[in-house]
Parts: sequence; structure tokens; C-alpha cells
Amino acid sequence: MPEVLVDIRDARRVYELDGREVVALEQATCRVRPGERIALLGPSGGGKSTLLHLMGGLDTPSAGSVTFPALGQASELRPGKVAFVFQAQSLLAPLTALENTALPLILGGMPEREAQLRAMGALERLGLASVAAQLPEELSGGQAQRVAVARALAGSPKLILADEPTGQLDSDSAKHLMDTLLKALEDRDTALVIATHDRSVADRLDTVWRMRRGVLKTIEGALA
Repeated sequence: MPEVLVDIRDARRVYELDGREVVALEQATCRVRPGERIALLGPSGGGKSTLLHLMGGLDTPSAGSVTFPALGQASELRPGKVAFVFQAQSLLAPLTALENTALPLILGGMPEREAQLRAMGALERLGLASVAAQLPEELSGGQAQRVAVARALAGSPKLILADEPTGQLDSDSAKHLMDTLLKALEDRDTALVIATHDRSVADRLDTVWRMRRGVLKTIEGALA
């Protein structure tokens, strides 16, 4: 059995909103292992983003536990071991596509020249070498999202968490993004978890977990 990257046990997340408690996640239990391709399928507001944030160490549960057996402590996850791709525009406007892609590597301590070479390699794998010198405002929505994917891949993470990465793209751009992402991961044991409300995206992955109203319906990776 492969090592467990993320182990979530009975995790509950409650927020305070206008003096009342809002339950975003209710006793979720799941594991993510190397090489898995998981779709987290459900409507907006169903708790998908909350679960991704727990998986990536961006948040902590109100109850239950989240551990990273094969990754170490939550403080050690980023940059490097875990990478995020978000729905909204996440590129820094003053930086070129190449600079955006290299930035997490540099922040992680990699020499700038090496980081740029690694970043260019990631852009080339996603068919983006021709836009390496362009600013985010000069890119199409699909190109910008593929740059965000290249940035995630450049650091050779153990886990990629993508939160509605196709949510603001038309169907052709969304398909192209998924094609390039899955192809780039073909020869890697990087785990991929994509939160989506789009069934066509979920169908591209090996495993589908369903979420609704903060409840995760899954049994060790199998569809419940």
C-alpha cells in the first residue's frame, strides 16, 4: 500500500458568521495517496474548498485531525511538497509568465537561474514557451490558468490541489487545460485532487468523491 500523503479523520470545520456558527465541513474522513487522481464533486458552497484548504495545510479543523504522514509537518508543505491551483486569477500582474512560474521556487530557496530554467521547462511542457515573456494581462484566460498549472508543476510537488481550475473558462479552454494537466502528470506519482462542480471534469479522473452541505460521501477513495 503506498504511503499516505494526507490523512483526514473526522475533520469538522466551523466558522463564526454574524454571531452564529456555520458548519462548512462535517466529520470528513479520507486519505490521499501518491499517484491518485481524485475529483471532489459538488455544488458551490458544499465544503469543497474547505476540505482542500485542510488538505494543503492552509487551514486547521475545528475538531478531528489532519496529518501528513509522508509529507511532514503542515508548516513544511509549501512551497515544494504541496501546490495549489485556484479558480480566480492568481498570477502577479507585474511579473511575466516565466517570472510567475519561477517565483515559488525562488521563495523556496532555489537559485534564480536554476529556478528560471525549471520554470521554462514547465511552461514548455504545457505548450506555453511562446508566452513566457508576456504579462498576465496579455494572456487569455486559458493561458493564464495553464501558467498557474505550470507554476504548480515546476516545483515537482507530491500533491496538487486544484480548486475549480476550469470554473472561469469556456468548454474548449477547460478541456485544453485538463488535457495538458493530465498529460503533464502521466509519468509522475504526484497526487491530484480537483474540486469541481463540472461532471465533465470529474469524469476525467480515476476517483470521484461527492460533497454536499459539508458532508463528504466517500469510503477510502471509493464512491459512496
